[in-house]
Amino acid sequence: MTEFEPGSVWLVGAGPGDPDLLTRKAERLIQTATLVFYDALVGAGVLDLVPRHIRLVPVGKRSGRHSRDQKTIGKLIVEAARAGDRVVRLKGGDPSIFGRAAEEMEVCRAAGVPVRICPGVTAASAAAAGIGASLTLRGLARRLTFVTAHARAGETLDLNWEKLADPQATLAVYMGKAAAGEVSVGLIAAGLPGDTPVALVENASLATQRLFYTRLDLLPIAARTALGDGPALILVGEAIEVSREFSGTLTTQESIAARGN
Repeated sequence: MTEFEPGSVWLVGAGPGDPDLLTRKAERLIQTATLVFYDALVGAGVLDLVPRHIRLVPVGKRSGRHSRDQKTIGKLIVEAARAGDRVVRLKGGDPSIFGRAAEEMEVCRAAGVPVRICPGVTAASAAAAGIGASLTLRGLARRLTFVTAHARAGETLDLNWEKLADPQATLAVYMGKAAAGEVSVGLIAAGLPGDTPVALVENASLATQRLFYTRLDLLPIAARTALGDGPALILVGEAIEVSREFSGTLTTQESIAARGN
């Protein structure tokens, strides 16, 4: 591993929450740091791996509950590096996938602070593993698309639904629980069938993981009723049906029918 010099920064992927899914490199960087700035979505088990002598600073970054704005976070990182700290910026999942890594790297580079990235397991991979699914399948799901459903307060999602409504792709929607209605309406209006299989995976990789299978047209009700307060990922596509068939989990429609009998 490249030496972790004082006055430098590593953006480290903490993975989806399970500390066993940390890379060996990420664990070494965490244990070598002198200061760790961490997001709200970093799992408690991961934080437990940080030695007690290393300073831990929470910087929020959870939907609707940001304790620090992005400009402030960048300023804190640069100030710590200039003070001679070995700084780890610990981010849930992979820093390069909806982790705003580019903004923090730009701030560091503008200040002349060396900055590098240590990748992590992203939520889509953890969710697929947790439900025993392959996100790509020969002849059925030839493409895999990641999008984020996070939008600023009061704004609608600015997504190209026509491109996302691909029947030969698996779509992974990050931070999609609150926008489930827009995702359903947008994809169906763009031509994706209402009976397209969907999986909702909450707290992927953790002991509190929750899974629910549904259809695209029933996604809004599933997101409202089947999940708790944890971060959730939405997986859309025919490849999801294969894992559901093996698991025997009920779809939303089947669950509603069962309650009515």
